[in-house]
Amino acid sequence: VQLQASGGGLVQAGDSLSLTCSSSKRTFTNNAVGWFRQAPGKEREFVAAINWSGSSTYYADSVKGRFTISRDKGKNMVSLKMNNLGPEDTAGYYCAAARGAAVTDNTAQYIYWGQGTQVTVSS
Repeated sequence: VQLQASGGGLVQAGDSLSLTCSSSKRTFTNNAVGWFRQAPGKEREFVAAINWSGSSTYYADSVKGRFTISRDKGKNMVSLKMNNLGPEDTAGYYCAAARGAAVTDNTAQYIYWGQGTQVTVSS
């Protein structure tokens, strides 16, 4: 099972961008879904997660108040709306589906990963 992240691009500081995570081969409607990012030379870090129903979300402190994760179960899709982007948000962004339904920031709990989409924010 492979997830596909899309929507990345090159934007200026202060701009907004929306990322989408989808899977054409398997539904992940019963799984929590998370977004992670990895900048060059840095470890992959948790960004945001949403539980199976969409009723619970969790954010890293660095993006809280700027990013919003949501899911459309009918379309088997999870989105990440990113506002007020800064150069520090520049990274490859990856979506992943967890083994369970509850929201989690534990990378080890995520078993299906997408290929990632690049977000570059210029100052």
